[in-house]
Amino acid sequence: MSKSLIVACDGEAASGKSTGAKLLSKKYKLLLLNSGLLYRYASKILITKKPKKPIPHLRKIFKRISYNLIQKQSLHSQEVSNHVGYLAKDKAVREIMRVYQKKIIKKNKRICVEGRDIATKILNKNPRYDLAFYFTCKINIAAKRRWKELKKKVPLKEVQKSLAKRTKMDKKRKHSPLKKVNDAILIRTDRLSKKEVLRRMSNEVDKII
Repeated sequence: MSKSLIVACDGEAASGKSTGAKLLSKKYKLLLLNSGLLYRYASKILITKKPKKPIPHLRKIFKRISYNLIQKQSLHSQEVSNHVGYLAKDKAVREIMRVYQKKIIKKNKRICVEGRDIATKILNKNPRYDLAFYFTCKINIAAKRRWKELKKKVPLKEVQKSLAKRTKMDKKRKHSPLKKVNDAILIRTDRLSKKEVLRRMSNEVDKII
């Protein structure tokens, strides 16, 4: 299974895209790159370090930090969630993340990249995705998922409000807004179990490998 395979997974907040990307990556032995973790890590740095010059500080950090180290961080606090949507609107921050992701992608010909601007920006060319998925989920179901991830430490209503606000910000932002590309396969995770999500995605992968 050495053939090149580049998969883009985009979607709304807590839509199940991380789970879908993880399951697919495990099955087809793809490197999984979660762009959301990069933005969350950047948010955590800015919240905790409070640098006087945020952009140069982030640029310096992302030039040397390994993705493996970012994955090991605890990044799903509500504080980070509330901050990251605003950070993601910043054009300079998005450019830092684009460069970081491109560097990893170009070194790996079998990869699944998950986020909000993957098919439209990160993998739209050089290289382009072989397959794109777009995840969506009813807000009440998405909120319950995230609420459980947060171990119910935050009121469910607050989680739902935060998710709705984040998705709205993602879709309305000026730079690299969240949107479904024409050839992306829609995955409605409120209607599918984890097994069904993997089966649906696998059917599409098997058509092209």
